[in-house]
Amino acid sequence: MQSLLARRSRMFAGPAKGRRRLLPGVDLVLWGIPLAMILVAGILIASTQREADYADWYQHWITAGVGLVIALLIGAIPLERYKPLQWPIYGATVASLIAVRIIGVSALGAQSWINIAGFHVQPSEFAKVAAILLLAGVLSKYPVERPVDLIRPTAMIALPWLLVFVQPDLGSSLVFAAILLVMMVWSGMPGAWVLLLVSPLISAIVAGVWAWGLIAWIPLMGWLAWTRLPWKRTALAVVLAIEGLFAIATPWLWSNVLLPHQRARLTIFLDPSQDPLGSGYHLLQSTVGIGSGGWFGMGLMQGSLTKLRFIPEQHTDFIFSALGEETGFLGSALVVIGFAVLMGRLLQIADRAKTDFEALTVVGIGAMLMFQVVVNINMTIGLGPITGIPLPFLSYGRSAMLVNFIALGLVSSVARRGRRSSRRP
Repeated sequence: MQSLLARRSRMFAGPAKGRRRLLPGVDLVLWGIPLAMILVAGILIASTQREADYADWYQHWITAGVGLVIALLIGAIPLERYKPLQWPIYGATVASLIAVRIIGVSALGAQSWINIAGFHVQPSEFAKVAAILLLAGVLSKYPVERPVDLIRPTAMIALPWLLVFVQPDLGSSLVFAAILLVMMVWSGMPGAWVLLLVSPLISAIVAGVWAWGLIAWIPLMGWLAWTRLPWKRTALAVVLAIEGLFAIATPWLWSNVLLPHQRARLTIFLDPSQDPLGSGYHLLQSTVGIGSGGWFGMGLMQGSLTKLRFIPEQHTDFIFSALGEETGFLGSALVVIGFAVLMGRLLQIADRAKTDFEALTVVGIGAMLMFQVVVNINMTIGLGPITGIPLPFLSYGRSAMLVNFIALGLVSSVARRGRRSSRRP
């Protein structure tokens, strides 16, 4: 089978030879952007706790320091050496997710943590990296080129996804789905198949919001299946059956299965003012805080809403609202640009990777980080539902921080090998 890298054009190709670096051997984008965000985040977290009777902002920096050491150690080892460990890591991850169901600690409506020596560890965060490594190994051998090729990677991700979903942790389960889709596309899956894969979810949404839209949507998906999939009649029948099932079942599930507070959490972002003191409170206060920052913000440690703790859980999922209030549009835009530059660097590293396994691992990590960025920021500015997804490097959370640095360590390993190979004549 021809290599994925051999079939993929070098979108970001450019000789590294002769390029001068301020710090030779140090990837300033890969390390500089996350560390700068962590530095600012510690101040923002401290600001959210000014009037609290506790202070754990410094733990954000301590965890980052520990994570940095782990990342440097991981980055010193060629990524291919981790390949034999894929299944043991995957097995340990699944075992930890099962343990959560048995001895897990509940908080904020979800049983997602295990208490280890006084520290709450969140296995679902580590499961993301384990899934990326396993998918990279599978897709590097069996790229998605036929519909039947979808079965293997989907089956691999199904068990950890289900164990996370039933915690219940909707946010993390969505991250698994994003990782799977992006990695399959990079492995060779046609883009039209992505729309077919997510179309049942769209059918469910259309059925609940505007049922008449199904008259156009379902035939469109049938046409796409007929023109883009083999076994045309079978593909058409299967796609129409699945679309119809989701369209019929969704209204019933919405009314009879989901609890009122669960329905409100998914739809309140459309009009948070309908419940300003209940389910809409987070969103209203977050958007007010961000808007009050103006162009340049009120200054670090000076935010009024942040100081008075109007926004619950602001140091975790809603840290972007503190950023908007205290640094304004300028600071918020710089963070968004920073994430965009970091994503560009990840794509560049993936494109220069020596093996398909390395490239797919970096792409999966990029999908994990950037999906969380997009969902979290949209959530805090009122353009999406509250999902409990943290903002990488900025939100407080020990497990998430360590996982982010483990991911950077894996990427660094690929970058080092790619940089050395690009210098060869």
